Amino acid sequence: MTTTVPPALTAFLTADHRQLWDEVDTFGAEEVAPRVAGMEAAPDVVEREIADLMAGQRWFALTVPKRYGGLAAGQVAKTVVIHRLARVSAASAAILQATHIPVGALMSFATHEQKARWLPPVADGSGLLTIAATEPEAGGHIGGIETTAVHDGDDWVLTGSKVHVGNSHIARGHLVIARTAPVGVRTSQALTAFLVDADSEGLTVQPHRPAIGLRGFSAGRLDLAHVRVRKENIIGKVGQGMDVSQSSSILYGRPNLAAVSLGVHETLAELTDRYLQNRQRYSGSLADIPAVHQRIGAVESRVRAARDLAYLAVHLLDRGIACDPELINSKLLGHRYAARSAQDAMELHGARGLDGTGLLQRLWRDIQCTYAPAGTGMIQLLRLADTALGTAPVQWSERLAATTAWARSDSDLDPTPA
Repeated sequence: MTTTVPPALTAFLTADHRQLWDEVDTFGAEEVAPRVAGMEAAPDVVEREIADLMAGQRWFALTVPKRYGGLAAGQVAKTVVIHRLARVSAASAAILQATHIPVGALMSFATHEQKARWLPPVADGSGLLTIAATEPEAGGHIGGIETTAVHDGDDWVLTGSKVHVGNSHIARGHLVIARTAPVGVRTSQALTAFLVDADSEGLTVQPHRPAIGLRGFSAGRLDLAHVRVRKENIIGKVGQGMDVSQSSSILYGRPNLAAVSLGVHETLAELTDRYLQNRQRYSGSLADIPAVHQRIGAVESRVRAARDLAYLAVHLLDRGIACDPELINSKLLGHRYAARSAQDAMELHGARGLDGTGLLQRLWRDIQCTYAPAGTGMIQLLRLADTALGTAPVQWSERLAATTAWARSDSDLDPTPA
């Protein structure tokens, strides 16, 4: 696979970004690629070693401020790492991106004391976090959350279940969104975010069940049976849980999934191009047939559009420019384009695409897993319609820019003495 930075991205990438690009490609080839076959052969096993290796690279620290042990490298750097990892293993990229979503929630809503407790272990990889919002019945409909948190003295008692919790089996803390107001209260005021220690009494992580793709990545179920949480573990204010969840999903979840989709998309495009060029037909190759040639062009068009949008969106975010629609659109079209190209690739491979042990089949399965997380395509379209009609309630990137200037030094980001 090529490691050359596409010329169109030079406007978005610094020398440090380009160096990081090369480092991730080397890591992917030397550390991740040799483990992929084992991950595919054992879908019931949660991959832990790659997470430890990424912690050694300090990639969980990419968006954590330096004063909390992080690198403060920004969103473009995070996208580079997730994108390049996903070219080799979407599951490995998913492990990385899933922890960055709750980091986004802490960055926007946690107190200094909470950041000082939870972010350093994330940065060094010893205490990864999840975000737990989706439920068995409500799915991703945050207004339908049934998990409750009842006030009891200085504590809150949480009861309910969460599903599709990324990194559920390797995390040391879970950011749980629970209902703290009675039925009838508006969702924008009814939910609260709690950080729950993984070893809390009454918290059960159900055994890992593999999904259609992303083998080795755990996105499991948490059951909370009267789990007691101290008030100091509330992130944001009581009643602010919807904001905590939605802001981190837009600012971190959408671009993260766009980067995963992009890595898968590029690999399946290159795989298909090679196959068609080397598959002999008539006096040339399959790639020479006009109808096939045109389909190769369609895949290339989608790859380029997805890549440009993915990097434009996070470039704007790093520069403190309001870009919620771009972040949303990068996730929407990143998945949609990759899924379309994956189907084209399967058809262009013919019966060879049906090989259950082949790379193409793995890529096809993995891309199915980037549709639902951080909001389905239908949700993205609703949010874009809100933008078009001028009814979007808040621009989270604009609010972030008011408190965080990504292009400045870390000392400017958080002037409070450590």
